[in-house]
Amino acid sequence: MGEMIKVGMADLKACKVPHALTTLGLGSCVGVCLYDPVTKVSGMAHVMLPDSKQITRENSNPMKFADTGIDMLIKQMVSLGADKRRLKAKIAGGAQMFAFNGANSSIGRVGDRNVEAVKIKLKELGIPILAEDTGANYGRTIEFYSEDARLRIRAVGKPLKTI
Repeated sequence: MGEMIKVGMADLKACKVPHALTTLGLGSCVGVCLYDPVTKVSGMAHVMLPDSKQITRENSNPMKFADTGIDMLIKQMVSLGADKRRLKAKIAGGAQMFAFNGANSSIGRVGDRNVEAVKIKLKELGIPILAEDTGANYGRTIEFYSEDARLRIRAVGKPLKTI
């Protein structure tokens, strides 16, 4: 195996085989993993919020949003040789980390909203989601491997999961 490349919060990275990608501490955030099975180019985005259009500050980081971050990730992957018509996706995260009054409010449902926004964007782009581990009430750390599109999910108190 090559290097394990870290993807920070509101960040994205792309790589080729033999490298892998990881992001730590997905709570309500969603880890979006994309993969071209022919070139074995993969990418990961750590999506924090669903929609860039709801933010008024112009200097906001476009990598943190589902609608703009996924587009940026695809561009980076294409620059490494991926064909966007072949891309497949796996996603993880989108938890509801805290229980409080008004849990059905948009603030309480940010994990659900992030998952929904990621799914809408991927559908718009014609990218099928092959597997997901989303929702619930616990954080996740994920590792995505370019050689075989394996997504390993670690969560405290839960068995290691591979999808």
